Amino acid sequence: MKLLITGSSGMVGHNILENGDLKQYDILSPPSSELNLLNYSDVEDYLGRNKPDMIIHCAGKVGGIQANMKNMYDFYSKNAVMGINLIRASKEKKIKKLLNLSSSCAYPRNSANPLKEEYILQGELEPTNEGYALAKLSIQKMCEYISKEFPDFQYKTLIPCNLYGRWDKFDEQNSHMIPSVIKKIHNAIKSDINEIEIWGDGSARREFMYAADLASAVIKAVREFDTIPYIMNIGLGFDYSINEYYETIKEILGYDGIFIHDNSKPSGMKQKLLDITKQTEWGWKPLIPLKEGIKRTYQFFLEKHNDKI
Repeated sequence: MKLLITGSSGMVGHNILENGDLKQYDILSPPSSELNLLNYSDVEDYLGRNKPDMIIHCAGKVGGIQANMKNMYDFYSKNAVMGINLIRASKEKKIKKLLNLSSSCAYPRNSANPLKEEYILQGELEPTNEGYALAKLSIQKMCEYISKEFPDFQYKTLIPCNLYGRWDKFDEQNSHMIPSVIKKIHNAIKSDINEIEIWGDGSARREFMYAADLASAVIKAVREFDTIPYIMNIGLGFDYSINEYYETIKEILGYDGIFIHDNSKPSGMKQKLLDITKQTEWGWKPLIPLKEGIKRTYQFFLEKHNDKI
């Protein structure tokens, strides 16, 4: 089977490509210079020439709370256009199977936790990442419409919890929380800074899964595509507070300083925990515990930047 993986240079795409079980497939993983998802004619031409049997859509503009708040237009427009172009062209070129990776950001901000798939579009979105969430919802609904109206097409969506791991961005301004905290604490150790700020009171709870675990779920989904529902959460089934993540990273990196809270800064949704009932029934669970995942992520950070404390 010929698989097209979009976003192969991002964290999720990289982790999928690193999974050894992928070797049984013929893989297409074009860079954006070869497949520009923002240009519909480019997408249609690429699919027509390469004729993949199935597409895994990982591409997207991603970032943490600061990046989302500052660039709402970009997060909406680029993610929406990339997804809509790809799905529309896939339909036109009669590609029958597509696996879309969405985001837990698409859930309403005030939904009861754990978040069940049927809660989608049942309330107001979290304002700090509304643009990104709307884009993901547009793509998810487009997959749903095609699958309902054209029975020969199976366009399915996985909704992962928050992710971290190898190939993540380590930028305090634009990255997700865990790599941002790793970089922040690493720099504090190097610079003898004994105080680090946490946005909000640190009580907000998040579910972070190691990206290699998501990759294993994606490969299982490819292998057993007919067995997965059209929308399914992928997560841990439990969460930690922001303070607990900071303390765990502090312990692993050996930081001796203290944390202070800036309650004037936004901290996003109070909790974002996925219901994994469907995932459990499907027969999959993640394997990498938090401390081990952070150790691996920090080692990747040190290797990538050729940097030692």
